[in-house]
Amino acid sequence: MRYGLLMCLLAPAVFAQSAYKAPRLPWGAPDLGGYYLNKQSPPLERPANLGAKEFYTPEEVAARDAAAAARPPAPEPAEAGAGAPVHYDFDQFGLDAGTSGTVHSNRTSIIVGASGRLPATLPDAAKRVADQRAAARGHEFDSVQNRSMGERCIYYGSEGPPLMSGGYNPNLQIFQGPKEVIIRNEMMGGARIIRTDGSPHLDASVRQWYGDSIGHWEGDTLVTDTTNFTDQPPLGRGTGKSLHVTERFTRTSPTMIKYEFTVTDPTVWEQSWSGEYSIQKIDGPIYEYGCQEGNYGLPNILSGARAAEREVAAAK
Repeated sequence: MRYGLLMCLLAPAVFAQSAYKAPRLPWGAPDLGGYYLNKQSPPLERPANLGAKEFYTPEEVAARDAAAAARPPAPEPAEAGAGAPVHYDFDQFGLDAGTSGTVHSNRTSIIVGASGRLPATLPDAAKRVADQRAAARGHEFDSVQNRSMGERCIYYGSEGPPLMSGGYNPNLQIFQGPKEVIIRNEMMGGARIIRTDGSPHLDASVRQWYGDSIGHWEGDTLVTDTTNFTDQPPLGRGTGKSLHVTERFTRTSPTMIKYEFTVTDPTVWEQSWSGEYSIQKIDGPIYEYGCQEGNYGLPNILSGARAAEREVAAAK
């Protein structure tokens, strides 16, 4: 397995990074390229009982890791058979959280700040999401458009922006040209192009699943600005066309990139919120995610829709 030693290599908690100068590419930009693991030990939000505690002590990290190592492994899924779910051999295909490795940190949450939690949701946003869910209830299979973006193989959500820790195919590749940086995700295989040629954002009428990303360099740091999302961006959580994401990618060692982000959507939250973590370099490669294989539900929904259309046409 490609991750056979990764848990051992990443076992020490990441407490600090020394000063580091990233190597330069022929055109002078810092080299961020490579394959990376993006499965994080901290949760997105800090557990409420930790209050304003932003970091665990080394002793607390050691106790946490020892407790995790002592937990018995999860039972194997039932073998296929009458009345049993189909068995998928995760060990063979290497897709589950147990085989992907983890980037460990002493942070108590990915979200930074005193609360370590998402800001309060605006009442109008909460009502809008509740109304959408109520309207969809009972109509989940009426149309392909009523299924999730993940089920439709458009995006999974962790691809970003902002990038989110993923427990399932949590790997990505960064490669660069003189006028762009490209982030290709193993999950769904989506590629986000960040233009670094000084061009402005696309016209506001142009909307894209991953938004429109432009970037510039501040020393060793790639700073990106993403707007022009559709009304269903990968972040979810009720966000839409007003979503605005800024990111900072800084190479802090030969094997690590510090990732920082800030999310703003004035139609959803009372204020912006920010997070940070590090992504770990791995040997790669990343693999094609065969999303549509065995996805029988969507063809059945589409087949039903075509049959209904033929019935309407025949009745005219």
